[in-house]
Amino acid sequence: MALSVSATTRPPRPGERDGVDYHFMSREAFERAVDAGQFLEWAEYAGNRYGTLRSELDRDVAVLVLEIEVQGARQVRERVPEAYTVFIAPPSREALRERLIGRGSDAPDQIERRLQVAEEEMAAEDEFDKVIVNDDLSRAVQELGDLVATMWQL
Repeated sequence: MALSVSATTRPPRPGERDGVDYHFMSREAFERAVDAGQFLEWAEYAGNRYGTLRSELDRDVAVLVLEIEVQGARQVRERVPEAYTVFIAPPSREALRERLIGRGSDAPDQIERRLQVAEEEMAAEDEFDKVIVNDDLSRAVQELGDLVATMWQL
């Protein structure tokens, strides 16, 4: 099992590495890749573009986990109907706000934009096969791991 590396047009945060944390792309390069059909899914989120390059699907792993938002999940479901979708939900809007502030990497206006998007996304959790509430990180990780192990008999 492996986590796919998403592409984004946002600048790297301190400590993030290109090709490891994200594939950092200019907006122009991202658009060229979209036009060339190189993305499985892509979306605009809080003023930046994010997407999963089709090349990520070529990785030699039994299970590839895509960490994407709702727009992207809808595209994946359309293009890969057998995909199993899991919605990772924050325990509350206030907890999400505290996490975003605590990260210390976003300006207040970016945090507000992210919270607005999160409200819309949380309303879509019924579209997913499974919902895991991330109120305790180790428990949420264990629940996701158990789900993957059971479904794919890993």
